Amino acid sequence: MLLAVSAFKGYQIEASDGAIGTCSDLLFDDRSWRVRWLVVDTGKWLTGRRVLLHPSALGAPDHEHHELPAHLTKAQIEASPDLGSDQPVSAQMESSLYGYYGWDPLWGGSGFGGGSMATPLSAPALFGADTMRDASVLDIPREAGDPHLRSTEALSRYHIHAVDGAIGHLENLLIDDAAWGIRYLIVDTRNWWPGKHVLLSPYAVTDIDWAERNIRLDITRTQVKASPPWDPIAMIDQVYEKALHHHYNWPGYGW
Repeated sequence: MLLAVSAFKGYQIEASDGAIGTCSDLLFDDRSWRVRWLVVDTGKWLTGRRVLLHPSALGAPDHEHHELPAHLTKAQIEASPDLGSDQPVSAQMESSLYGYYGWDPLWGGSGFGGGSMATPLSAPALFGADTMRDASVLDIPREAGDPHLRSTEALSRYHIHAVDGAIGHLENLLIDDAAWGIRYLIVDTRNWWPGKHVLLSPYAVTDIDWAERNIRLDITRTQVKASPPWDPIAMIDQVYEKALHHHYNWPGYGW
């Protein structure tokens, strides 16, 4: 099922023996566009602490009750490696988590849609949207954090540019809640094409300028206007996805 990333914010995370907190962000790999970690705000249970959970530890989301089950106990989570609330997520921290839980770093495959999605993206890897927007932290050395780990919250309202001009801003992301891959960017084109929202695949992304908050694509404005129309209220089915990918000549997602 495809679900807007913003909808996951606030989902209750249920360990096998009780609630541990709520989802506050999703961290994804900017090469594969797969979610690597859920950021859990533990609230009053572990005051002042956030924890990271790998998607392989999660069960099927309960969208009716806004819950995500985790196949872990509260004691396991409490004893996990501590992550400071305002610290970058380093490769060393990720390695510690993988080792502690016995999680597989290669879970989910090597790339989005079953293949590699390597793109020339680079920026200081920062934890959380507020620090991402703070220019004073742009001098943090790359070694301080994983340079390919990004916050979905940090991408909010980034400007979207086709090869021949701006087309709008990023309003949301659509995620596959089974494979935990970011499948589409939802773009609000109101200042260019009033009243329209369009779906674009990460396959179209060529560059993200983290300092200027811009996302650049390898498609034209004409292609966007001629793409299959998308109704935000309607469910997205495979027929629509195939038509969209055919229009842009993008690979499919295992079809």
